Order: sequence, then C-alpha cells, then structure tokens
Amino acid sequence: MSYSRADQLQQVAYHLDLAYESEDEWGLHTMLKDFKLFSRGRRRRITNMMYKQDGMLQLDVRIFDYRYTIRANNTARVFKQTVFFVQSKKLALPQFLMKPETFFHKIGAWLGMEDINFERYPKFSSQYLLRGDDEDYIRATFREEVLQFFTIEKNWSMEGLNYYLILYRKNHLLLPSQIIDFYRKGMQLHQFLLAEELG
Repeated sequence: MSYSRADQLQQVAYHLDLAYESEDEWGLHTMLKDFKLFSRGRRRRITNMMYKQDGMLQLDVRIFDYRYTIRANNTARVFKQTVFFVQSKKLALPQFLMKPETFFHKIGAWLGMEDINFERYPKFSSQYLLRGDDEDYIRATFREEVLQFFTIEKNWSMEGLNYYLILYRKNHLLLPSQIIDFYRKGMQLHQFLLAEELG
C-alpha cells in the first residue's frame, strides 16, 4: 500500500508534535511577501503545512511545500521547495539573503557586485553569496556557530527579516523521511540567531 506525500507528511507532523493543514488557511503567503522567494514567479501556492505555535515563547514554526511558476519563451517551469519558517520575538534580524554562490556570482564579485565575505571562514565565503544593506549588522548576526554550520552544510538558501527567518533549498522538495532532520536544522539555526545571544 503506497501512501501519498500528504499522508506521509501528516505522519511526520504527528511524530514532531506539529499540527497539519493541507492548504495555507492562514494567509501565510501574505506575511512572507517581502522575502525574495515569495516574490518570484506566478501561481504561488503553499501546501502540506506543519506548524506549532507557542504563545508563551512567542514562537511560530512552520514547515511547508511551496511552488511557483516562471514563464519564459512560451514555456512554464515550476519550482517546488520545502521551506522552514520561524517567527520569533526573540529574533531581531537584519534583512539579508544568503544563497549558494555560483561561478557567475564570483565574476560579479570581481566586477564589484555586493557579497559579504568572512576572512576567517573562506569556505563559507566561497560557498555562499550573502547580501544585505546593513553589512555591520549582518556580520554581527552571522556569528561563528552560523558560519560553521554553513561551512559544513551546502546548497542552502536563507533569508532573514526582523522577526522572520526562512530556510530552504531552491527547487528541492524534501522527502518526508528528510523532514525531521530539516526541522532540527531549522530550530538549531533559530537558536544560533537569537538576538539575546548578541553581545
């Protein structure tokens, strides 16, 4: 007997003690419209949402599937990815975008395109393109734990904005069996980025 993705994700949600909704009944997409990921393409849709809200800790955690379509030259390409989202009053993030660095980004850097690098973490700096308006604030936010994490972990995209953080691999829908590890990674990053940790 084969189970659908939705069935399997409901089981994962149960295992993680998360609630499950097949569709975005919350209007979450509207909350996330300032992120690059959620401003791309058309026919944007959030499905298979697993979530937990903790009023005491003022914490809202969600994992969901997100798809959008980009049309070019009369062909439509659908992008699907699994997204970790956390909203926390203990976060106070600068606006930033971090994504895997490509050869074209490296050429752009030589031409003066913005990329925040860390001398003590050359591997991170060669693997990731990091951008944002407030470089000093971003450098203070990307402490050693974060840089070490992404030195080992490759091909992630992460965006931050005030109380909001999202983590995903572009156009990569995680298998249900990978969600538990993804949830743990997201929560670990949330801990690394808490504002009260800033000295």
